Amino acid sequence: MDSITQAMLGASIGGAMLGRWHGRKALVAGALLGTLPDMDVVINYGDAVANMTYHRGFSHSLFVLTALSLLLAWGWRRWRPNPDYSGVRLGLCLWLILVTHVLLDAFTSYGTQLFWPMITPPVSISSIFIIDPLYTVPLLLAVVIGLIIGLKGKGLTLQYTALTLSTLYLASTLVGKQMAENNLQLALERDGIDAQAVFITPTPFNTVLWRVVAVAGDDYYEGLVSWFDDKPPVLERLPRHYTEAAPSLEGSEQHERLRWFTRDILRYDLIDNQWVVTDLRLGMTGYHPFRFALARVNPQDQSTQLIEHVETWPAEPRDMSQLTDLRKRALDSSYPLSLRDLTKDLGRSPLRLGESGPGS
Repeated sequence: MDSITQAMLGASIGGAMLGRWHGRKALVAGALLGTLPDMDVVINYGDAVANMTYHRGFSHSLFVLTALSLLLAWGWRRWRPNPDYSGVRLGLCLWLILVTHVLLDAFTSYGTQLFWPMITPPVSISSIFIIDPLYTVPLLLAVVIGLIIGLKGKGLTLQYTALTLSTLYLASTLVGKQMAENNLQLALERDGIDAQAVFITPTPFNTVLWRVVAVAGDDYYEGLVSWFDDKPPVLERLPRHYTEAAPSLEGSEQHERLRWFTRDILRYDLIDNQWVVTDLRLGMTGYHPFRFALARVNPQDQSTQLIEHVETWPAEPRDMSQLTDLRKRALDSSYPLSLRDLTKDLGRSPLRLGESGPGS
């Protein structure tokens, strides 16, 4: 989740657990500690693929954070002891602040390596968008009010209330994902599609409208599912180009790591004589923030060369009016919104600053 949400979650837990003794300081300390696992973003792992796939690694490990919370609790009790509450309460508070950060991250689509150093695919429950106001606002209000009025009486009660509401909302996202998954399975059976992998995630900033993806061989299918739909979604067939790209990417460590990290929810496009690999899980149809050029193709003899230092492929700015289209589609299953049209820019070179697009 975004840093503001993680800070507010940590602050509210700190306030709920230790606010009656430390007051507003518990909110501030909880907010700071709640963002600690994301400090790994300052580490440069070598290239863009490594930075993406090693993020949410060791710093998001349940094993590492459990050990860290015990160490912090021991240090706190040794140098700043407080006889009014037990070391168990302190340790539990610190552990909850750190662990809820990574568990919440695991509910998003990115992928969180909860069991590092075990070599298991990242956990990606993908039931909540990385920014969701309905989850964040109760926590934000409780923390702000707590900072204003303190953590006696209503200020403390607000922390418990906000944590309860946000947790119930998070649980409701699992129901939404199950609804979308059921509708996707009905659509796959209706269309006779044998999917090797599926991915389901909410569209930006809500859990009413869901995006469903099914990978089947050299194609993938996308559709939209809303709570207000009365029938399974229309699945639009889109090219994946894996078979064509695979020979050029043979031996690429970055490609193999991306396949592991995303569970093969990938698309391949030959753009400007470079094979560009797109993580289809993140962002929205047609706008995916994690794209990487992994190999160059010589147009004369079609020979290929792997790109050693991989950078993120530039993305074109999106028209925010698409959010209006998504809102209308969420409420009306007949609203005309073609996912194929949204992907038309994925296979072409991004515009250079100051250039005009075709037809403009």
